[in-house]
Amino acid sequence: MHFVEAKGILNGTGSGYGMNIYRGCTHGCIYCDSRSACYQFSHPFEDVEVKQNAPQLLQKALRSKQKKCMIMTGAMSDPYLPCEEQLGLTRQCLEIIRDYGFGAAILTKSDRILRDIDLLEEIGTRSKCIVQMTLTTWDENLCGIVEPNVCGTMRRLEVLREMNRRKIPTMVWLSPLLPYINDTEENLLAILNACADAGVKGILCFGMGMTLRQGNREYYYSALDRSFPGLRSVYERRYGNAYEIESPNAGKLMNRFTEFCETNGILHTIDACFAYMQELSPLYEQTRLFD
Repeated sequence: MHFVEAKGILNGTGSGYGMNIYRGCTHGCIYCDSRSACYQFSHPFEDVEVKQNAPQLLQKALRSKQKKCMIMTGAMSDPYLPCEEQLGLTRQCLEIIRDYGFGAAILTKSDRILRDIDLLEEIGTRSKCIVQMTLTTWDENLCGIVEPNVCGTMRRLEVLREMNRRKIPTMVWLSPLLPYINDTEENLLAILNACADAGVKGILCFGMGMTLRQGNREYYYSALDRSFPGLRSVYERRYGNAYEIESPNAGKLMNRFTEFCETNGILHTIDACFAYMQELSPLYEQTRLFD
């Protein structure tokens, strides 16, 4: 990893801001879109860039904002990378979010988030806190190939259940489903049933497939050559250089997904999931009247 002094930390509008404390990742997920050339990394992806002044930038930004809103983190780089254990920048930023009365929506694949569960509870009590986990692969051996350097699916489900016990709402990102690898009805239903059992509020699914573009395509194909010999040629014949790589089973899988979520009362449309993540809780709006 290497350290930089960032010029800013928040992006977005007053209805919700995004924040990335780290840039790059060491999880090694074979499908990661953040490797794409369009993001213009000037350093190796695994050489994580640390915005060491992130807490100071965040405090300055939130101090100047009159309207409280949700602060989202994890879209481009996991806020609970191994280096977070020593650096604690994510925790410092969450403490600032708590102190200034903002909400937090955190996306991760790591059980390191349990370190901060008491802090997440405090944020949820004062405003709103949502924990999001990415789940892609039920089979743990396959998960270790697809997402090699991060805790497996069963451990992530333990995290979701613990958040639910603490009354911290959770969402799952069901993405991606890799054609000819984990795009099976068996895999999908196993994950969906586990989500319902864990009490998740919503499941985000951007289609039954994945995306590939310059940068992450090359990395993904190299991974296919190592772990799934012959599959690369199947992709090249079927998809060429397409950006959206849809599973051959996409229609059937999406129907099962929609039916399951509607039957179990789980938010599942993109609009509904993001609307829930971007709105502050009624509790906060009520208490503000008495400040």
